[in-house]
Amino acid sequence: MSDKRIIGVIPARWGSTRFPGKSLVSICGKPLIYWVIQRALRARRLDDLLVATDDVRIADAVNETSVRTVITRPDHPSGTDRIAEAIGGMKADVVINIQGDEPLIDPALIDRLASAMLSKKEWDMATAAAPLTDKKELNNPSVVKVIWDKEGRALYFSRSVIPFLRDADVDARALYWRHVGIYAYRARFLRTLVKTPQCTLEKAEKLEQLRALHIGGKILVLKTDRAGIGVDTPADVKYVERELRKAARR
Repeated sequence: MSDKRIIGVIPARWGSTRFPGKSLVSICGKPLIYWVIQRALRARRLDDLLVATDDVRIADAVNETSVRTVITRPDHPSGTDRIAEAIGGMKADVVINIQGDEPLIDPALIDRLASAMLSKKEWDMATAAAPLTDKKELNNPSVVKVIWDKEGRALYFSRSVIPFLRDADVDARALYWRHVGIYAYRARFLRTLVKTPQCTLEKAEKLEQLRALHIGGKILVLKTDRAGIGVDTPADVKYVERELRKAARR
């Protein structure tokens, strides 16, 4: 049993650009945030779980569950900054950022990230990636791509297609990977990260993990078969409901 304390935090802001208030959108009769919480509670390596939000309406919904909320400032530029405020003053060695719009997040993936951070002291952060085979998704800037070295250390994240395929005879089937937006941070690195101004690459790509790379952060990338299912727009609701019902029948 490790003496390190691992805290899971679900950031949930009201003012989503594409879908304001989506944390409370009804999914199979329950607010979206409820389903994220239920999946996260199934992770075995978390010592604590909380929701970081900027809105009392979301806090009220979370209060119907066994998980507590921390009300944060509304002006945070990213979920990472919101999480850093939420855990301020708390004892934490590893903090796991669990996206608030993924009602089918894999609890086993949360545990894998936690285990990696506990067993491999050299990593400042850990995240995940899934195979990317759909050409439409490959060219979709909303789908973030990632590449890494032989040790699993992230080299770059981009909304563009990386790597570039110069020769047609190269087998591309295992070449492209989709970044899965879950992060585990060493708590001390998280504090450093949020105190660092945005770098040029982060501003260009609108990807906060590029700030971590910019300051020399070592990010471990774990492979997973599941890319996850997020609720980004109202059109995603019916699809997610269908997938939740499938999962309930398994």
